[in-house]
Amino acid sequence: MNWITNYVRPRINSIFSRRETPENLWQKCDECGTMLFHRELSDNLNVCTNCGHHMAITPRARFDALFDGGVYTEVAVPDPVADPLHFRDQKKYPDRMRAAQKKTGEKEAMLVVTGDMGRTPIVAAAQDFAFMGGSMGMYVGNAIVAAAEQAVKLKRPLILFSSAGGARMQEGILALMQMPRTTVAVQMLKEAGLPYIVVLTHPTTGGVTASYAMLGDVHIAEPNALICFAGPRVIEQTIREKLPEGFQRAEYLLDHGMLDRVTKRTEMRDELITITRMLLGLPPAIRGDLPPPEPTEQSVAVTAPVAPAQDTPKPTQK
Repeated sequence: MNWITNYVRPRINSIFSRRETPENLWQKCDECGTMLFHRELSDNLNVCTNCGHHMAITPRARFDALFDGGVYTEVAVPDPVADPLHFRDQKKYPDRMRAAQKKTGEKEAMLVVTGDMGRTPIVAAAQDFAFMGGSMGMYVGNAIVAAAEQAVKLKRPLILFSSAGGARMQEGILALMQMPRTTVAVQMLKEAGLPYIVVLTHPTTGGVTASYAMLGDVHIAEPNALICFAGPRVIEQTIREKLPEGFQRAEYLLDHGMLDRVTKRTEMRDELITITRMLLGLPPAIRGDLPPPEPTEQSVAVTAPVAPAQDTPKPTQK
């Protein structure tokens, strides 16, 4: 019985047992419907390898690909007053915040970091649309002010990745006040003579578009990103007319002079390095151009001086 119980039965169970496959191994493209392997999609920065559709990406995943070696340092952002209006709709505001924090693993909707991009020191900030639609509240305003102050202190350019549905309604007028507040933060950069580059991702709408997202020295957008103040559905219902094809998309705004570039996410790092070094008056970046290692006491070998070699006399012929 021991042989049957200990060997035969587990062997049979292992053969006929159903192996469960994790659900997150494959992801379906929203545009073309292609099933994409998660590692292949992650290596391509969440861009569909079949149709080139740009899916959502977290700020940390973006920074991992942006900075040299994926190394960056987070900048501390002051915490605002929690639930200043005691707002409640279907849920209490603190409950929504806890749900968003659990979903994303982040403290708030914006992340501010410093690091080197192509051996060029920068300050970067990025919004996470998965955190309550990337909505602009007091924390986001504090984050942009902290990013601008850090850039001025370190004399570095600021690169901001915007992605938001507008101001956070749970904070009311306090959220709307972040529009002039962030405008003042951008002015700090301009007075210090530091570049401010904005990368507009899908979607960038509402008060974010009406403030810091459209005040950059250079505006770059990802392909097919929705960039607007009021959405196309609201405009159609207001004017009762059909909007042009591709209205308020990145390519449409580029054709009408609202943007400087529309760049694929996989090419964004090289584009930002080129533009940043150009604005700073630096020479173009060279691939593989690494600084020489600094000599250390262990690596420096002390050798005795070698006497110069003396010429040996040549034999004379008689």
